[in-house]
This record gives sequence, structure tokens and C-alpha cells, in this order.
Amino acid sequence: MQAWLLLSLAIVSEVIGTSALKSSDGFTRLWPSIMVVVGYGLAFYCLALVLRTIPVGIAYAVWAGTGVALMALVGWLVYGQRLDVPGIVGILLIVAGVFVLNIYSSAGGH
Repeated sequence: MQAWLLLSLAIVSEVIGTSALKSSDGFTRLWPSIMVVVGYGLAFYCLALVLRTIPVGIAYAVWAGTGVALMALVGWLVYGQRLDVPGIVGILLIVAGVFVLNIYSSAGGH
């Protein structure tokens, strides 16, 4: 259970870092640039701890899929970026894949 909470923290930290990366304007703005380094640093530290108990393939699939979906949501809410129907369907398929890995796959270490 703790590993999954750490993975969640890693994902949120990575999404914060990626959001700040957009705001850093190519690392020309100080505070967003600092947020990038801190966000990614915390994300990879937590991911490293997660990999002690969750197989790397599962952890990375959950990390990547959830991160993509959350970044699409942040892009829409914060940056006003639009998604078309195929984009939404694709993201829903990614979320479905993460769900299947977590609920039904024995490879997830449950």
C-alpha cells in the first residue's frame, strides 16, 4: 500500500514538474525552473523507492499512463489546450489500461 501511495506522489510530482516546465519558458524564469527541478527530483526519488516493491514494468506503465492523462487535464484546465475526440478516446484507453494493470494483472504484485 505504501508503494502505491509513493507512486501516486511520484506521478503528481512529475505532473507538477512538467507543468512548471511549460511555465519556465525554456528555463528563463526562476521560480518555475526551480519547481521543475524539485518536482522531477521528488518524482524520481519516490519512483526509485517504489521500484523496491513494484515491478518496473508495472510501475512505469502506471506512471506513464496516469501522467499522460493528468497532463492532458492540466493542459486543458490551466493552459486552455483543447483535445479532440480521438485525443479523448486515446486518453480514456490509457486510463483503462492502467485500471486493468492495477485490478486484474497478477504482475502488479497484488
